[in-house]
Amino acid sequence: MSTANPLPLWQPDPQRIAQAQITKFQSWAAEHHGAPALGGYPALHRWSVDELEAFWKAVTQWFDVRFTSPYARVLGDRSMPGAEWFPGATLNYAEHALRAAATRADEPALLHVDETHEPRPVTWTELRRQVGALAAELRALGVRPGDRVSGYLPNIPQAVVALLATAAVGAVWTSCAPDFGARSVLDRFQQVEPVVLFTVDGYRYGGKEHDRRDVVTELRRELPTLRAVVHIPLLGTEAPEGALEWSDLTSADVDPVFEPVPFDHPLWVLYSSGTTGLPKAIVQSQGGILVEHLKQLGLHCDLGPGDRFFWYTSTGWMMWNFLVSGLLTGTTVILYDGSPGHPDTGAQWRIAERTGATLFGTSAAYVMACRKAEVHPSRDFDLSTVRCVATTGSPLPPDGFRWLHDEVREDLWIASVSGGTDVCSCFAGAVPTLPVHIGELQAPCLGTDLQSWDPNGTPLIDEVGELVVTNPMPSMPIHFWNDPDGSRYHDSYFAMYPGVWRHGDWITLTSRGSVIIHGRSDSTLNRQGVRMGSADIYEAVERLPEIKESLVIGVEQPDGGYWMPLFVQLAPGAVLDDALLDRIKRTIREQLSPRHVPDEVIEVPGIPHTLTGKRIEVPVKRLLQGTPLDKAVNPGSVDDLDLLRFYEELARKRA
Repeated sequence: MSTANPLPLWQPDPQRIAQAQITKFQSWAAEHHGAPALGGYPALHRWSVDELEAFWKAVTQWFDVRFTSPYARVLGDRSMPGAEWFPGATLNYAEHALRAAATRADEPALLHVDETHEPRPVTWTELRRQVGALAAELRALGVRPGDRVSGYLPNIPQAVVALLATAAVGAVWTSCAPDFGARSVLDRFQQVEPVVLFTVDGYRYGGKEHDRRDVVTELRRELPTLRAVVHIPLLGTEAPEGALEWSDLTSADVDPVFEPVPFDHPLWVLYSSGTTGLPKAIVQSQGGILVEHLKQLGLHCDLGPGDRFFWYTSTGWMMWNFLVSGLLTGTTVILYDGSPGHPDTGAQWRIAERTGATLFGTSAAYVMACRKAEVHPSRDFDLSTVRCVATTGSPLPPDGFRWLHDEVREDLWIASVSGGTDVCSCFAGAVPTLPVHIGELQAPCLGTDLQSWDPNGTPLIDEVGELVVTNPMPSMPIHFWNDPDGSRYHDSYFAMYPGVWRHGDWITLTSRGSVIIHGRSDSTLNRQGVRMGSADIYEAVERLPEIKESLVIGVEQPDGGYWMPLFVQLAPGAVLDDALLDRIKRTIREQLSPRHVPDEVIEVPGIPHTLTGKRIEVPVKRLLQGTPLDKAVNPGSVDDLDLLRFYEELARKRA
């Protein structure tokens, strides 16, 4: 594929480069740790992967990580899986998240926004006090280091307090959003056997109240390990019998006590989308997340005490955990609890305006929805504080870059980032000192030896290959829950290239060092040897105003053939007639490749997604290959199971 894209869409000016934390870090690391003083980001990145121990030691010193017990060395064992980081060290994540209370007591640590779009502050002093009170109550309930504490909570301050109090005690946090049904939550929480459950009585979304008390009753019944349930009356209802009141547990004025735990002590459990079988229960460590998020948020996102950090997310997505870690850099974190499009598509821009957000994170899908709805952010909102718009969830199409540049501000840093729940961080994305090219992520992240490999393990430049990481990252899972021999962990990332992390994305590393994401490699379209990511197809097809959303699948046939249908959900009033069929095929032929014109274009009632909003490609592929629905997908991980029955029925008819 061509990666000729010579003129950047945006370039940071010299003053911005000089003021960036990453520039100051490079000068300091050159003086103290042998990093290259010259050569800018490319030289710093090369050093960070060649001299892994020196780099991560520098990160801990630059951000003043407080080790309660010192470490013997940075990397005890670098083999993957199983790398051993900072052996001997003890520390506490929550202690670092609350440090700014000492210097910025009355400034907001959190700004909470609901669908009224009116921000309500929680000061650093108040956040620290509530964490101290709740941590003491958790200890009084018998919660000990290693115990699991769960939250069935929306994106509200109480969720942040509960996470930090759990970490302060040395217990292990895990959460699901309250729009998850009981079965989905139990598929996750039953694996980890929590001793405490924080719940709301319901939530507000799209202007409506959603009562979840029946779900909470079922969770209590099906989680026999629970010693306590804590009721947060978001809708104003009474606590159910036997439940504790949130206000009673957080009213005391107590300084937090931070349990020093080993560097690799579990911090939280995240869940993969779990499209087949039970969701993977991914365990990440207190120390690994601490240093990875300090690097990512402090250096790559350039966040510090003067910033306000907003990312549209829910507690069921790793981006919520990433957002909370903004506290590590002294940044004010903006929590939005509500629909991304209520009362209108411009909702997230209104929140950015009213909170004075400096870094505004959202999904690529939201940007494209704004473009389609003809939203004009800079015309309708004061976005003068926003210096960076970051996107993730799926690749931001070239038209998304152009739209942000034209409709928000020409001098806008656009950071398309890509990573995963698996590492709760980014492999590639934001670099405040580099130019932005349309359709590209700026660069691989520091400490991440990101490469594109062919099936034989040969590195590729300017060609599509598998996304691999050839050295360990501190936030890689320490293990999966209930995976005693590590086989599920190994098979998830290390089966294709022994000792090397294969993520399951197709990427291109360009000769100038930027990164292009093409979609999942396990659902990649391989026609006559020409590989293309599904994201490329969606970007082209969904420019057509008649197409609301699409799903493309490449199905290997038993006879050696290859069937590639394109499923389209039409916009209201549109008709899939010969004229539209012709335009769809011509668009793909002319913009992408004649080989990737679909064999059939099929109208569908809707496109199925995971609960975190990703299109479900691989399970649909399995259905079309004849796999029964209960074997092809975990029903609790899907937003609308009925949509999948359409594909199952189609496979039956074709057979």
